Amino acid sequence: MAVALRGVHGIAVGYVAGMNVRVCIVQHGEKRRTPGDPGLTQIGRAQADVTARWLAHSERPAAVWSSPLRRALETAAPIARELAVDVRADSRLRERMNWDNPDVESLETFLEDWHAASTDRSHQPRSGDSSTQAARRFLDALEDLATTYLTGTVIVVSHGGVTVDALRTLLGDRQLGCKAPTLIDSGVPACALTTLQRIGAGWTVRSIAATDHLSRRSHAQPDVER
Repeated sequence: MAVALRGVHGIAVGYVAGMNVRVCIVQHGEKRRTPGDPGLTQIGRAQADVTARWLAHSERPAAVWSSPLRRALETAAPIARELAVDVRADSRLRERMNWDNPDVESLETFLEDWHAASTDRSHQPRSGDSSTQAARRFLDALEDLATTYLTGTVIVVSHGGVTVDALRTLLGDRQLGCKAPTLIDSGVPACALTTLQRIGAGWTVRSIAATDHLSRRSHAQPDVER
């Protein structure tokens, strides 16, 4: 079976079955704008439901892995339900940084630190990981996934920052900038799909931030999330 997607950045790709494991990274749905560990908004839940139905119709994934943060788990839940599989939470799939306590760190300070970590991949933020560290742990999780599922597709529900960090490590900033010019600065839209394929010992990027599975009928308009 071959499935074609065109991403928000205009990248068209095809899936080819039987070439080792594929990973479909699902950006979580629109989250509530609160600190700590917020869940999804009503729109975010609709986005997750639409994504779940699309994946169930288009793929028969072997498993669903997720960040343990609530917004990711709430996105993963309907996907796992549609696919009749369990969700495996893995802390290595969490976001690079998470704004937890406004009494300790203001939103303005958090965003300044986020920008610094995006600009300088070695920058160590006050809370969380550097871009390089986040990419390393995320890709380590994918390595474990690839040894667990030798073929087929695995769904990974995660976050925009760490997904971009991983893409920067896999492709380099210049190539990522050519393929998705606004991704580093603007982030990943809610419930966008980024697809990697394991070929031999490495990962090939097959699509970046695809959103055309989100229908207007869902009232689930794309929104950039972290």
